[in-house]
Amino acid sequence: MVMKGTSPQDLGFELLDREAGRSFLEMSLAEENFKEGEVVRGRVLRITPDHVLVDIGYKSEGFIPLWEFRGPEGLGTLKEGEDVSVFIESIEDQDGFVVLSKERADQLVAWDEIARVSEKDSTIEGVVVGKVKGGLSVDIGVKAFLPGSQIDLRPVKNLDDLLGKRFTFKIIKFNKKRGNIVLSRRALLEQERESQKNDTLAKLREGLIIDGVVKNITDYGAFIDLRGIDGLLHITDMSWGRINHPSELMSIGQQTKVKVLKFDRENERVSLGLKQITPDPWQHAPERYPVGNQITGRVVSLTDYGAFVELEQGVEGLVHISEMSWTKRIKHPSALLKVGDEVNCIVLDIDPKARRISLGIKQTEPNPWDELVTKYPSGTRIKATIKNITDFGLFVGVEEGIDGLIHISDLSWTVRLSHPNELFGKGQEIEAVVLNVDKENERFSLGRKQLHNDPWPTLEHIYKEGRVFAAQVTAVTKSGVIAQLEAGIDGFIPEGETADKPADDLTQVFQIGQGVSAMITTVDPQEHRIVMSIRKAAGSGEAADVAAIISRRDEAKSTLGDMLKEQLATKDKNK
Repeated sequence: MVMKGTSPQDLGFELLDREAGRSFLEMSLAEENFKEGEVVRGRVLRITPDHVLVDIGYKSEGFIPLWEFRGPEGLGTLKEGEDVSVFIESIEDQDGFVVLSKERADQLVAWDEIARVSEKDSTIEGVVVGKVKGGLSVDIGVKAFLPGSQIDLRPVKNLDDLLGKRFTFKIIKFNKKRGNIVLSRRALLEQERESQKNDTLAKLREGLIIDGVVKNITDYGAFIDLRGIDGLLHITDMSWGRINHPSELMSIGQQTKVKVLKFDRENERVSLGLKQITPDPWQHAPERYPVGNQITGRVVSLTDYGAFVELEQGVEGLVHISEMSWTKRIKHPSALLKVGDEVNCIVLDIDPKARRISLGIKQTEPNPWDELVTKYPSGTRIKATIKNITDFGLFVGVEEGIDGLIHISDLSWTVRLSHPNELFGKGQEIEAVVLNVDKENERFSLGRKQLHNDPWPTLEHIYKEGRVFAAQVTAVTKSGVIAQLEAGIDGFIPEGETADKPADDLTQVFQIGQGVSAMITTVDPQEHRIVMSIRKAAGSGEAADVAAIISRRDEAKSTLGDMLKEQLATKDKNK
């Protein structure tokens, strides 16, 4: 349309003298053939940057704004001399020109086509031109509405990705009077999917390798569209190697080949596999990784008990924490390794059925324990520093990374310790004797009491059965009393031997440090065990002499050794 008062010359058109040579009858007939509100065919005479001059065979031409020729995809290939459909808005304006509209003509043609498509339940193409509330706006010649629920089989997360794209639609609602058109793309996709599904079900079988498209990804796997039917590709069937999440291998929309592992035709459930397309790497693993061979791998995971090393995709071995170092005490593998490290290992064992390979890192270096066996034969005396004290013994440093254990039972021949810290302290340097070097179990055993001869063979001649000696109470239990003799040797006095009528509670009768007279009833040098009796000592002839010695000892605070010497001297004098 042109604004009133605007002439064709103002718009850059040269008028053609169509009246010249025409008869009055011809012009009258032409006027009768054209009516306002009709769509007619015309020819493009001239194209300017803003308007298009069109001849419809009337006594005057019409000019149409150029923008009316621009569709969703642009101006296209409009050329001079081309025929176009136009709408007659007015036979003659105030300047005597016909008023035409390309846009109105397109709309009328489009509405007729849309009505025909709707009646035949056919399809129509259109271009997505914008986002509106609840869906998209589509140009199918006129503007139509595409609800969000009808865009695809699944909700579309980003509608912007669809702008400017051409699709085929089905008209699900049409009202020309109200200018209301509702489209559906989903209806066509469902029809297509149902057709594809029937084709897929007809050929689907276990063992079949088939093309698919990744439709959705979860923590436990991916759903693959097999053209109309979905199958589950579980994460454990994606790769022979280690993956933490399916997204490491899969992305939505990705095309992939998969193998049908299981197919439940009745319930239409399909289990798929990806790794099963390639050979199982464990099948010939023993030939590639024989025991004793040195190999290189990459650390892929660390646990409290070791490190998993990938030798190839799908084949991993475990380096147990005990196989990482000959000498270092490793609390956690992260002290030596980190994920991604390349490491050299020795194959210690392989079990293809269990899909396990045991690896060792320390075996790539000489075993220092081999040298220790030769360097420290049994009986060797060494000086070492106490590094740690436990309730069962002392750990001392023999060499860098090598500790030896002195068990509490090997600390003294005569002193019974409740804890080693009663006599020793951390950091203290002591002397000890090598008892044994166990290379297989990596144990270095030492003894301190072995620095001296076993005194028990000598003590057996002193503490003879039937003799009475002074002793000092060191502990009171429910079953009896423990009393220490000279040289720190403990003797046990059973409850029934504490008195003719033992008390119900021995703690009420005996106190720690109390001196008692006890008769030796049993001496067992092999078990380092002496059993005594206070009851029997009371009826012997030595009881009075020993009691007098204990009394003087309490007054003079003499030692058990002094008491023993006095006691032995008294016996020799009486002889």
